[in-house]
Amino acid sequence: MGHAAAEAAVRAGLTLVPFSYGGPTESGRAVDVGGVQVTLVHPDEKLDVLHRVREEYPGTVMVDYTLPSVVNGNATFYSENSVPFVMGTTGGDRDKIMREATESGVYAVIAPNMGKQIVALQTMLELMAAQFPGCLSGYTLRVVESHQATKADASGTAIANIHSFQRMGLEFDLSNIELVREAAEQIGRMQVPEDALNGHAFHTYTVTSPDGSVTLEFKHNVVGRRVYAEGTVDAALFLASKIGEGAEKRLYNMVDVLSGGNMRS
Repeated sequence: MGHAAAEAAVRAGLTLVPFSYGGPTESGRAVDVGGVQVTLVHPDEKLDVLHRVREEYPGTVMVDYTLPSVVNGNATFYSENSVPFVMGTTGGDRDKIMREATESGVYAVIAPNMGKQIVALQTMLELMAAQFPGCLSGYTLRVVESHQATKADASGTAIANIHSFQRMGLEFDLSNIELVREAAEQIGRMQVPEDALNGHAFHTYTVTSPDGSVTLEFKHNVVGRRVYAEGTVDAALFLASKIGEGAEKRLYNMVDVLSGGNMRS
């Protein structure tokens, strides 16, 4: 996902910093991104490279698409070193990430989903929950989500949407999310195109009345990563504008980016 976001930044005409934080086994390797050679940096060299980036690329906004196992360490590093960041990585201790960012005063956009149109649907559900609390009391909810096999955790978007459904009166335990990660089931059950197995997000939320006479289905199927990558660039541009104007508010999400109204198509 990080590579796709970097490609989107190049397409948008932004300056792509030629460094990326990597794991211990990746350091020193160069990756071509739209003609820019990006060098992967060893964890022990993060701070030294940060100082260099600040000197050579002032106004840099960090974009984080890593893994749940390292996201908290990364977020702590950004907060402690006042590095503006866009966090698209899911998982980890989200309360800790938000708390550290708030206490440090760093500028950040933190969101489980950077896809603008998907976030609009998510926001619609949040508004329904706020306007009509308990409207689905007594109904049951089934959630099925399919992502590439490398995605280890449940979708942050699914979790956020479930919270909205819960506020509408539905009882649902997050452990009941059906995670589809096997290729055969993705193709057969979820109808994921075979060429999209390595990059997709198919979600279905089915709400059923107690007697089975009413069924509501909310679905969003995304093939590829471009929608998230473009939204990530919009989030970075939004954050840079807030930094430039010295905005009092420092912590944002994609709903804030949507509400800003200055997104590219």
